[in-house]
Amino acid sequence: MAIIDELRTPLYFAAGTADLAVQQAKKVPALIEQLAAEAPARIEAVKKTDPKAVQEKAQAKFAEFVGGLDTDLKKLGEQAQDLALRGVGVAAEYAVKAREKYEELAAHGEEAVRTWRGEAAEEITEIAIAVEPEPAPKTEPKTEAGAEATSKAGTDAPETKKAPAPRKPAARKAPAKKAAAETAEK
Repeated sequence: MAIIDELRTPLYFAAGTADLAVQQAKKVPALIEQLAAEAPARIEAVKKTDPKAVQEKAQAKFAEFVGGLDTDLKKLGEQAQDLALRGVGVAAEYAVKAREKYEELAAHGEEAVRTWRGEAAEEITEIAIAVEPEPAPKTEPKTEAGAEATSKAGTDAPETKKAPAPRKPAARKAPAKKAAAETAEK
């Protein structure tokens, strides 16, 4: 069952992603209408802004940023190390969130597939479970001679293993050309 789950989950993830993409694509026409309605007001707001005022504001923020930099190298080193540790923590957090989202999309995909197939997916799952072979037993079956010795002795005597009987080579068939030539000569 594990192999089937390993193959099924990425496919369900893809189906879930596709289903969500279709749902989001259905929202696009409404967003376009909204942007078209808001566009004239935004264009007017941009036309009314003074480029010099924007530039001065950006320069003031940059000067504040530069003035706020600490020139103490030891403190800068500690800050860099702290930022690196925070980065590792944030990366781990994003990895966990990504895995959760992956599993969420796989579950959504499974539901979408069931909807698309009209519950046929459950039947396929049941069939797949029934068809999957059972793991082979780890113990070897007793040979006939070993079973007889055990039953006669009444205890678990060590089994005697018989060497497998040599196989007889299969009879070879004559090639078709030779058979045709022999029947033509007769």
